[in-house]
Amino acid sequence: MTIDLASIIKAYDVRGTVPDQLSPAVAEAIGAAFARVVALPEGATTVVVGRDMRESGPALVEAFAAGVTAAGLDVVDVGLCSTDGLYFASGRFEAPGAMFTASHNPAAYNGIKLCRAGARPVGQDTGLAEVRALAQEILDGATTPEPATTPGRVTARDVLADYAGFLRDLVDLSGVRPLRVVVDAGNGMGGHTVPAVLGTAAGLPALPLEVVPLYFELDGSFPNHEANPLEPANLRDLQAAVVEHGADVGLAFDGDADRCFVVDERGEPVSPSAITALVGLREVAKELAAGRQPTVIHNLITSRAVPDLLECAGARTVRTRVGHSFIKARMAEHDAVFGGEHSAHYYFRDFWFADTGMLAAMHVLAALGSQPHPLSALAEMYSPYVASGEINSTVADAAAATARVRQAYASAYPGAEVDELDGLTVAHWDAHPQWWFNLRASNTEPLLRLNVEAADEDIMIKVRDDVLSLVREEGRTA
Repeated sequence: MTIDLASIIKAYDVRGTVPDQLSPAVAEAIGAAFARVVALPEGATTVVVGRDMRESGPALVEAFAAGVTAAGLDVVDVGLCSTDGLYFASGRFEAPGAMFTASHNPAAYNGIKLCRAGARPVGQDTGLAEVRALAQEILDGATTPEPATTPGRVTARDVLADYAGFLRDLVDLSGVRPLRVVVDAGNGMGGHTVPAVLGTAAGLPALPLEVVPLYFELDGSFPNHEANPLEPANLRDLQAAVVEHGADVGLAFDGDADRCFVVDERGEPVSPSAITALVGLREVAKELAAGRQPTVIHNLITSRAVPDLLECAGARTVRTRVGHSFIKARMAEHDAVFGGEHSAHYYFRDFWFADTGMLAAMHVLAALGSQPHPLSALAEMYSPYVASGEINSTVADAAAATARVRQAYASAYPGAEVDELDGLTVAHWDAHPQWWFNLRASNTEPLLRLNVEAADEDIMIKVRDDVLSLVREEGRTA
């Protein structure tokens, strides 16, 4: 009996345990389907493939490449790389790509992030559903793809130095004041990319940075902590090291190094919304200086400070749903210079509208190093409001719980703005007291996720607790 691919191919990517869910046979079928659904129809002759440090990666890459080459396409294997390194290769070679990674998931997992040429996303509505359907038919034996008369070839190519040089050209760090930077790679791909981009491993000139490395050894068993900086426990080592070394800033990357979290000189986390505002203002200023009208994309969970500050600076802002495929689509649609998410994904027009944690980190270092104040003071400028962070509630009936909240707030605050762009958002921002919240269901678990922001902490706590009380009140109907 073959696996049901619906269990591992979701809205954005492929993710499953190895080998019971994601085996070489599954990878080969996905490669064969990807070649026929995505690569060949857009006229590609080559697919680029990369992988993170997980032990299962080489065998899965080899199998995927066999599926692609059987369709007559060549494969360029860029080997070990970060996810944004794969996006770089896809953009530089103008070729569709596949990145083998399970990001921050535990060691038993692996996965595949797929993209079209130029790092354009492949999601549920942009080809992934069709890839899943054909791969399922291949696995079930319902379809046997016709092999190409001439199969493709696999060649290896290291793109790390080119990737590092490309990023260095986008953000000049040569003139910043000397900074001590602690970097926690979590035994993930940051340990591969940081020495090349911020150091001299790629043969680039030295920068005025003293990098203090934490867990740079590539190890897909994650012996020190999960490579998921979104969880506060996984930041503790970085926070302690920043204080211990008297560092100016701390950076934490997730397993595939496409997300970057920032810690200030006190060891305190800087919210991704503040980073979105900081980086966004730098990109907006660059656009205005070039005589262009800038647009910035942000998802609906980011702080209200983001549109407030960016619009005051002369930008147009566009609010979108949570999720990289939605952000990337809006980035391309509006030719946006930058996009940011509350989850620490940062997107750049100059990087093929794709997300790159490394480029965002470089902007933070440039902003910090170009002025004399500590990061805590700099970040405070971009964090005028108080946020709850994301709070999960396990519920038996997410729709009923959401309906209870909607009804209660419609009665209590008839003038509040309500929308359902992504879950339920209720905003009381144009009147006193100022607050908003978003309540949205998980795509994969029986959870409701709550985010609240307010003008001060007392208001935030009241709204947070009131909404959670309604959400967790089982058995009541709306």
